[in-house]
Amino acid sequence: MRRDYFELDVTDVAWVDNDTDPREPQVRIDFDGPTDVLESQLTDPNGEYLDADETDVAFRLQGSVEDPDASGVVSVTNRITGDFILELNESADSVLSFIRAAREYGHDGSVDTEGGRYRVELYIEGTEAVVYHKETFLVYDADGKLLRSHSLIPSGVEL
Repeated sequence: MRRDYFELDVTDVAWVDNDTDPREPQVRIDFDGPTDVLESQLTDPNGEYLDADETDVAFRLQGSVEDPDASGVVSVTNRITGDFILELNESADSVLSFIRAAREYGHDGSVDTEGGRYRVELYIEGTEAVVYHKETFLVYDADGKLLRSHSLIPSGVEL
């Protein structure tokens, strides 16, 4: 599936720099391509959409994290099979700002993060398909090494 079928929009991250009330960071991914392929990758053997705990979200840099123009690939994978559900290109600055907001969301205890640190909404041809509340967002360098300091990893989780 082509990466240009997907468009990513990030919201609710500016509060971190503006010192305003925390808001759950959100990612909206819009898909405009052949729906059969995405639908089959997004569902379990029974045809039901995968739950949030059956998916993983990651970002793989294509260059140095220090490069101000760095970019990479955002991916959502099926945790059970390891198969990619979707991939799309995105700037590192956008993703790392998002992860920073997700890390700060509820950090001071003022917000209940029981449902997760961020929200992912996937739309297929303008119709909401799934909404996931997630706690983990892993970041890898161009060689595939986990960058713990840039990743969102809940406390108590061992990788």
